Amino acid sequence: MEKQELLEKIKKGFVLEEKEDMNQEYLEALKQTLMIVADTELLSVPPLLTVYEQAPSLNLKITALAVMQDEIGHAHIAWRLLKDLGEDIESLMFDREAHKWKNPYAFDFKLDNWIELGVFNAFFDRAGYTLLGDAYQHTTYGPWKRALVKVDKEELFHLRNGEVIMRNAMKDPETAKQVQDAVDWMFLMALEFFGVADNLKSRSTQLEYSLKGKTNDELRQVWLSTAIPFCESIGVNVPAHYDEETEKYVLDVPFPCVFDAEKKKWNFEQPDTWDNVIKRFKARGPQNEEFIERVQRGHFELENLRKEVI
Repeated sequence: MEKQELLEKIKKGFVLEEKEDMNQEYLEALKQTLMIVADTELLSVPPLLTVYEQAPSLNLKITALAVMQDEIGHAHIAWRLLKDLGEDIESLMFDREAHKWKNPYAFDFKLDNWIELGVFNAFFDRAGYTLLGDAYQHTTYGPWKRALVKVDKEELFHLRNGEVIMRNAMKDPETAKQVQDAVDWMFLMALEFFGVADNLKSRSTQLEYSLKGKTNDELRQVWLSTAIPFCESIGVNVPAHYDEETEKYVLDVPFPCVFDAEKKKWNFEQPDTWDNVIKRFKARGPQNEEFIERVQRGHFELENLRKEVI
């Protein structure tokens, strides 16, 4: 199908159901989007596994496990759609080198304590809720739109769980400090989920074909519009505020800026470029190989067991 013909159909409300409905450009943009979603959902689990056993109650531990189960289910949805689109998902899962996975850089770090798990849910699942909620409202790919009904509700549950953990932690000075420490490195990390600034993008195939509805900066504003009021309501400091004149949320620090991965600390005195941020993403974070090995381990152990039996 010619590009202009497809765009005209989409403009009139056409929903694509099969590969045969797509041109090559649409197909590649859709597969790239689903790949990022699949990797992101699955690789959100290893960081949570590093601290979930520190949950202060059985109820909270069960909730953390439920969140992880949801995330694996969300990844399965994206993988299943990729399979329908002709991708070899077993190869993608088990043959890819660790640095080629497309999960957010923030997911390449172990968490230091239970409170960080809460901030992880409140900030990063909020980013997922923002991104996937936008896709749910606007995507022209029917199978994904229907699947996102479930995903949308579960991501909201995840971020609310994080808010509960943060709010309760602010009642005690020791855990309140842990909340602030976690926010100090996770706040800007969450903003990076939405990608490069709009003025650096010449065009967006995702927007053109209505795979998403809002630009990167617009989605960042959506995230800020709920994250900042929540943090302010519980007494957590964030490097951003609402500007009455522009009627937008603005940052009080350079964005992007240099990040020290070893110390998990931003250098607000050293602004960075998006080119350097992309290089950091591609270089991956400290636990990248460890976390990929963890999600692939069972597959290889089973394969070795089969070989021994044969």
